[in-house]
Amino acid sequence: MSATLFPANPILFVDDEEHFLLSVELTLSSHGIRNIETCRDSRRVMQLLKERQYALVVLDINMPYVSGMDLLPKIVDAYPDTQVIMMTAVNNVESAVLCMKQGAFDYVVKPADDTRLVTAIRRGLELTGVRDENEMLKASLLREKIEHPEAFTDIVTRCNTIQSIFKYIEAVATTNLPILVTGETGSGKELFAKAIHTASGRTGELISVNVAGVDDTFFSDTLFGHKRGAFTGAEIERKGLIEKAENGSLFLDEIGDLSIESQVKLLRLLQNGQYYPLGSDIAVLSNARIIVATHRDIRTMQSGTTFRQDLYYRLKSHHITIPPLRERKIDLPYLIDHFITKAAAELGKKRPTAPKELYTLLSTYPFPGNVRELEGMIFDAISVHESGILSMEPIRKTISDYHSDRTIKPAHAHGHEGQVDELVTFPGRFPTLKETEESVIAEALKRAENNQTIAAELLGISRRALNNRLRRTGDDD
Repeated sequence: MSATLFPANPILFVDDEEHFLLSVELTLSSHGIRNIETCRDSRRVMQLLKERQYALVVLDINMPYVSGMDLLPKIVDAYPDTQVIMMTAVNNVESAVLCMKQGAFDYVVKPADDTRLVTAIRRGLELTGVRDENEMLKASLLREKIEHPEAFTDIVTRCNTIQSIFKYIEAVATTNLPILVTGETGSGKELFAKAIHTASGRTGELISVNVAGVDDTFFSDTLFGHKRGAFTGAEIERKGLIEKAENGSLFLDEIGDLSIESQVKLLRLLQNGQYYPLGSDIAVLSNARIIVATHRDIRTMQSGTTFRQDLYYRLKSHHITIPPLRERKIDLPYLIDHFITKAAAELGKKRPTAPKELYTLLSTYPFPGNVRELEGMIFDAISVHESGILSMEPIRKTISDYHSDRTIKPAHAHGHEGQVDELVTFPGRFPTLKETEESVIAEALKRAENNQTIAAELLGISRRALNNRLRRTGDDD
């Protein structure tokens, strides 16, 4: 992909009027559409299409040698995936209808209004982009391996779901449409944004900014910059982050917390590739790829008043949902080893040996803070480690504190939204106390992989108390 040209494949304009072709090039270039080829001889069109792939073809209807009306069915028949826009100086309804019946994507009357022409071009490019992405997605599903694993080296995983996300990223990374990344806090959204940027092949930087709690003025100034004198204290001109992301990617984290006023400005940037620095009435073009992330449910928010519906649908052109750590426990051993090595190196300590019980103990924990919480737990344990085998006491305390805060509430206790907080349900016959105890102990042993010390911690009792209960039921090994 070329980082400086949009679209990736050129648009072919066919018209015998040289001044019109020059005018079109200037108009589209001012709107960020710069990859354009022109042809004044309609006899060369089919050969040009044979030699290379075009994102779009724009034909004048009335031309010497071969008319646009004669070329249209030939192009549609030989290259059905190539969208064709017809242009004519005559506003004729019958002609327009005939063009659409023969397979034209759109019909524009000359002299073309700039907005009408740019809108038609962008709509055609979006349709072409969707088609190309579908083809890439199909190809990615058939591949067994990731084509560019170097883009994902920072993400430690063996999870099939994550591997599928990698394939999806490879399929959509080179497009210009925005990408929405959702996932719980601590699940690694910024790492995935970095992977998207690397896989895109863009030559510019990845610029990241957290927009949570940012008011509209600060958002505009940070992203778009300002002119001298735009507001009190603006003594010099300041460039925004969007300019620093030229030919690269702009990552906006916590987009769900963005104010409505700022959402309007972001929508304009996504729709037209334009923005206005504070204090300026002249639009500036940007070719930065926009990647956004949030832990909030903006699908629900857009049905209310806190998130614009049009922005939501624009952002979700490509959507990646990162599974929480509790749903990818297969990655735990690899993540633990990775963070032990990383923590030891950063803290200047010899890498300790992890006790085998550590993996079992952590597999019983739901990780509400996800991968970031696991990293913090490992770093905390390494920071107090001295020598020998890594002590599990700091980790045991974290897990114990978590379970202490989540003691079983009586049936009349309610959560934040009036729902009963029930950790245990009884869909069938109501069990006896003895049956309940046996079932809970059996489940704890199962989750602890028969490690009685860990099972006792899950149950909130001592190892001796668990042994006594097992002895009474005859289940002690």
